[in-house]
Amino acid sequence: MGRRFTEREKPEFDQKVINVRRVARVMAGGRRFSFSVVVVAGDRNGRVGVGIGKAGDTSQAITKAYNQAKKEMIKVSLTDNKSLAHEVESKFKSAKINLRPAPGRGLIAGSSVRVVLNLAGIKDVNAKIVSRSKDKLNIARATIKALKESNKK
Repeated sequence: MGRRFTEREKPEFDQKVINVRRVARVMAGGRRFSFSVVVVAGDRNGRVGVGIGKAGDTSQAITKAYNQAKKEMIKVSLTDNKSLAHEVESKFKSAKINLRPAPGRGLIAGSSVRVVLNLAGIKDVNAKIVSRSKDKLNIARATIKALKESNKK
């Protein structure tokens, strides 16, 4: 008997896991471990979101985080050359970030800023993390906040 191979449907959004932590709660019998996962999801065409998921194993946590990222998704208005229209500064908790258009230079960014901008489909931007914060979740949220502010102006 021959097997039939069906093509899997391509998911609606691309996703990238930016942080996986093992967290514990202390019970009477000892520690109970679970996983906390941060996922960025986007369609590389102006829509992007960040989500957190917690579960007993990483695959369930990733699924939860992906679903939350889809719910929290924002639409970014891009210029014709897939860049931002103007410079934007943003702060989320202790994470501060600067985004400025850089025509013809490509995506110059580090840490989770690069992941968020890449999944949003933004090409020609120079990004700078100004804070001392190394928390990837807060940096990603500061980037989302900056992209929201760029829509307003």
